[in-house]
Amino acid sequence: MSDRDPFAEIERALDTFGEQFGVDLDSVPTDIVDTGDAYVVRADLPGFDGEDLDVQLADERELTISADHSESAQSSDGRYVQRERRRQSVSRTVRLPAAVDEEDTSASYDDGVLTVRLPKVSADGDEDGTDIPVN
Repeated sequence: MSDRDPFAEIERALDTFGEQFGVDLDSVPTDIVDTGDAYVVRADLPGFDGEDLDVQLADERELTISADHSESAQSSDGRYVQRERRRQSVSRTVRLPAAVDEEDTSASYDDGVLTVRLPKVSADGDEDGTDIPVN
């Protein structure tokens, strides 16, 4: 029997594909829409719960979206022959074209899509980051 891990080989091939074509397969796909008075960021995060998400705004222009989820499959029938655990962690930071109002930001998560609304402001403001709660 071989010690080769076919899944590790597939992962390496996908990483190579991503490097060659400039695609980060572990990244969070996002859309940024300018609605005139605000930026709306939509991020696809299927398979996560709202509690798994962390949304941070720093320097009025840098939005970081992180998600971390782990689960395990357990059997109570006898001894384990195999026990599998799944852990998924993704993160994405996007730089917004202009400063936003940290106080009036909002976020919602529905059907695997995170939507963050960030109203625009002038370039004046403090330098602390802001945690954006997800409803």
